[in-house]
Amino acid sequence: MTTAPLSIIIPTLNEAATIRAAADALAHWQSQIEVIVVDGGSTDDTVAIARACGLNIISAPRGRGPQMNTGAQASHGATLLFLHADTRLPHKALTLIEAALSDPTVCGGNFSLRFDGGTRAARLLTRLYPCLRLGGMCYGDSALFVRRAVFERLGGYRDIPLFEDVDLFKRLKRAGRFVHLPACATTSSRRFEGRFIRTFALWSCLQVLYWLGVAPQRLAQLYRVAR
Repeated sequence: MTTAPLSIIIPTLNEAATIRAAADALAHWQSQIEVIVVDGGSTDDTVAIARACGLNIISAPRGRGPQMNTGAQASHGATLLFLHADTRLPHKALTLIEAALSDPTVCGGNFSLRFDGGTRAARLLTRLYPCLRLGGMCYGDSALFVRRAVFERLGGYRDIPLFEDVDLFKRLKRAGRFVHLPACATTSSRRFEGRFIRTFALWSCLQVLYWLGVAPQRLAQLYRVAR
């Protein structure tokens, strides 16, 4: 068992291309954090690579919500940070999180987000992301963190196939102050490269439908068909 105050939970599914870099990026905080990789049934070398990197890896039913809830239950930190395998934290992440949570009214928060690469898609996404925040949105690739006590009181992530991060964000805002930290996490633009207009248009339509109250289960069906 670790006594680290921060548990970082990484849900994975076929992340062999990114998990080693994720482990390397977290290595300099090794003595201060607990890292739990929660695999949802990868068919590539994700699990083998994670173990070779010395990461603690457990299994869970496929789906980011169930995977992250399983990781939270297995962790020991007073603060939980949910990190995508292709997202890298800023260098001062731990210091910034600790400072934010020194205010007892703060229940959690996230970071600004920069998309990697020099492509037009990456630059455009980086410029657009702050607009999403102004619209009251928060996605999991921005490294959402939360006090364990609050997360458990809210019942964790809901088992829904899309927008589980947005759903948790909405509930966190009702539970206390949610802060946006003044530093950039960096995430991959791989989902958009070569098909930016199609992918962005699809995701925007799904988001609008979610705002209008369409069930995430129905949205997931539309997403699978449209892809």
